[in-house]
Amino acid sequence: IERIPKEYIRPEEERPSIGDIFAEEKMGGGPKVPTVDLKGINSEDLEVREKCREELRKAAVDWGVMHLVNHGIPEELIGRVKAAGEGFFGQPIEEKEKYANDQAAGNVQGYGSKLANNASGQLEWEDYFFHCVFPEDKTDLSIWPKTPSDYIDATREYAKQLRALTTTVLAVLSLGLGLEEGRLEKEVGGMEELLLQMKINYYPKCPQPELALGVEAHTDVSALTFILHNMVPGLQLFYEGKWVTAKCVPNSIIMHVGDTVEILSNGKYKSILHRGVVNREKVRVSWAVFCEPPKEKIILQPLPETVSEADPPRFPPRTFAQHIKHKLFRLTDQEGADTPKPDE
Repeated sequence: IERIPKEYIRPEEERPSIGDIFAEEKMGGGPKVPTVDLKGINSEDLEVREKCREELRKAAVDWGVMHLVNHGIPEELIGRVKAAGEGFFGQPIEEKEKYANDQAAGNVQGYGSKLANNASGQLEWEDYFFHCVFPEDKTDLSIWPKTPSDYIDATREYAKQLRALTTTVLAVLSLGLGLEEGRLEKEVGGMEELLLQMKINYYPKCPQPELALGVEAHTDVSALTFILHNMVPGLQLFYEGKWVTAKCVPNSIIMHVGDTVEILSNGKYKSILHRGVVNREKVRVSWAVFCEPPKEKIILQPLPETVSEADPPRFPPRTFAQHIKHKLFRLTDQEGADTPKPDE
């Protein structure tokens, strides 16, 4: 096609900010998403360890997003995860449709191209595959792709290693708030209840990229989000009033602080507004893993230690489910406080 369907065209006021992603990625100068080298994060050398942890904490305070390098997850495993995801999307549409989700029935896991509740009502220029990848007892392997044959093994192993990295990062962020190191992990559900949900985003080439977005501007509701991509630029962050394009950093995992950690820290750590931009030359694929607290079991609110007279609570208490509803429907605090029914 030469023109995109009108459902994908962004509102006029948004379009001037959508530029050529390749040109923007090459530009020097201006603010840059921080790169944090995790090599020393558990070093026995106190000075090395503290320097590394301080860099991570500072990036979480200033930006809420960073490239993690030397994260400890083998390059070979990441290569398998990417090959498996790209292999799935490379299949004919009728093969992918066998895994189609059913939004109307409330079943969001599986393959789809229309997310039900993006805030603007516009469609986003992407296909996706969404499923829970950890803990293993909460995954449904029947909906995981059987082709490529390595998909299940590679994805499972990656999820396990990412879960260990999550513990490490949450420990550093806890210490950065003056809390004991296991505290944030406990507050988001711990090993049993924190869910890792993977969404593989497939952004086809777009004939009019200046009119569309792959994913519209949003903050993540998660505690943390970890992202791999196929080295095609597309991520933009809204930093100090401007859209900043993230450069592609080899062998890195992008990590976002999500709303959940922002709320628990009373805004000391940032959940940054970001979006995905598309292009006409290259397909972009990204693998996002959202670390989410249980929907109903935990009340999300600023931890008492993060609150003072000078810094009162910035967020009202809500369950994770209420927080999602509040964001989707822009509810007032009063309406958002209604307890959602279990099927919502």
